[in-house]
Amino acid sequence: MRAAVVLSLLLTACATVAPPVENAVLADRLFCGRTIPGGGVVSDEEWSSFVADFVTPRYPQGLTIWRAEGQWREKDGTLAHEPVMVIEILHPLSLEHDRTINEIAAEYKRRFHQEAVLRVTLPARMDFIE
Repeated sequence: MRAAVVLSLLLTACATVAPPVENAVLADRLFCGRTIPGGGVVSDEEWSSFVADFVTPRYPQGLTIWRAEGQWREKDGTLAHEPVMVIEILHPLSLEHDRTINEIAAEYKRRFHQEAVLRVTLPARMDFIE
């Protein structure tokens, strides 16, 4: 049900943005915190292995990854900071892609004992400027 609501909202948003239909895609971003609860951080080697073993096989046509610094307000009011890796995947609107993006987030959470992975989905237009 949640996926249907999200998809209908995204379709409405896509209609408002109005990119050419042949170029309309969704841009999904997963924000993967590198601090491991209880101590430690996800190393560069562990990150590379996760991407090579789990992410790339699901999106061999391409994706973008960048390093970022995240911050948010904790429940107790303190400001938390954390190094973050962001995965951005452009893909057509489909339930299959929705499930696959959620599987990537779930595997990251499982593998690195994370409380959550932030997912942001935006309507986009994709063009290769040649």
